[in-house]
Amino acid sequence: MEKLNRSKFKALVHYICEKAEDPSCLGSVKLHKVLWYSESIFFKLHGTSITGETFVKRQHGPVSRHLLPVLDELVFEKKIARGKVDHFGHVKSEYIATAPAPVDAFSAEEIKLIDASFEHVCLNNTAKSISEQTHGVIWQIADIGEEIPLHTVLASEVGEIDEDDIAWALGKAKAP
Repeated sequence: MEKLNRSKFKALVHYICEKAEDPSCLGSVKLHKVLWYSESIFFKLHGTSITGETFVKRQHGPVSRHLLPVLDELVFEKKIARGKVDHFGHVKSEYIATAPAPVDAFSAEEIKLIDASFEHVCLNNTAKSISEQTHGVIWQIADIGEEIPLHTVLASEVGEIDEDDIAWALGKAKAP
């Protein structure tokens, strides 16, 4: 398990808030999802995460364990502003960056992946549709509140077992 790089995680949250030039496109649900997609896809590609953040199972998908205290810090430091709006009868948080995010904390490849995750989550989905997309097999087998280790994304796509797989397994089982 990787150790959380808290300053880099804080920079990541700040950067995502800065990307939301229109604050209506980024609420709490989508912020959690951009973090999940950024970290889990980077892990799939590189075997390590961007920040070492951990995620837990909640009703609407994986959520970041450290997001809330980091948001409070960024608000306290006046780097972001947080507001509440009525969104179809539900209270929705919105975030606006009030200071530039420290993008030098990230490699060009990390920025490219974070930007793509932001676009997919915030510009191409609703909070409901993106939540449904994060209800895959690894989320389904976890209990509410249980940590979802990033390495589980490597087994997130269930495949079919065919005769070749069975023959291989039997051969391994018979080998000395």
